[in-house]
Amino acid sequence: MSLIVKNLTVDHGAIRAISEVSFTVETGKLSAVIGANGAGKSTLLRTLSGLNKATEGSAHWGEHNLLHGKPESHVRSGVSHVSEGKSVVAELTVEENLDLGALWRRNKKEAAESKKQTLELFPRLGERLGQRADTLSGGERQMLAIGRALMSKPNLLLLDEPSLGLAPLVIEQIFQTIRGIVDSMNLTVVLVEQNAMGALKIADTAVVLNLGRVATSGSAADLIADPAVRAAYLGY
Repeated sequence: MSLIVKNLTVDHGAIRAISEVSFTVETGKLSAVIGANGAGKSTLLRTLSGLNKATEGSAHWGEHNLLHGKPESHVRSGVSHVSEGKSVVAELTVEENLDLGALWRRNKKEAAESKKQTLELFPRLGERLGQRADTLSGGERQMLAIGRALMSKPNLLLLDEPSLGLAPLVIEQIFQTIRGIVDSMNLTVVLVEQNAMGALKIADTAVVLNLGRVATSGSAADLIADPAVRAAYLGY
């Protein structure tokens, strides 16, 4: 099962946020989407998760049409979206947030197994199960947001700016955990990031957006080695 996006175009009123974007992500691979502010990165993720409406084009996860249906139907089809800074409920405890991620799952034994697996990935959350989410550090909240998404047992994970506002050491930890999730769970991940170098280092493939269009794409290693990409997006 692959994520296949073809000629995706999204308009916000008179503004064209994304124009004819096409790319493919194979099963079990991590693809980074990088670009400057306003490039259309978050709009792309929100469209794939059903939060924004597309103007033209297509996007499929296997047989599932990502441009039709509500976000809930995408979650039931194995697609989880961790939005930038908004994916935990502040008033709920860590455990309540995790349980919320498994709300629609009927098999409670499997949900309990997912929680155990999530807490093995993020031991710090296990130490804070009874704490309210608003008492956590920024890094812990990001771990909780990803953990909650994993509770729905996704096979496609859409991550929007997981490093935003975090300290460098925490960013490194989050990135390595994301790479570990891809490898250990055979998850397919689309990672939108301002931290272009950090994202490219853990990605298999990458898409560079510029003003809503694909400027270039290919293997992450090739893009790191490309002098034009380095100068424009990596700062050296």
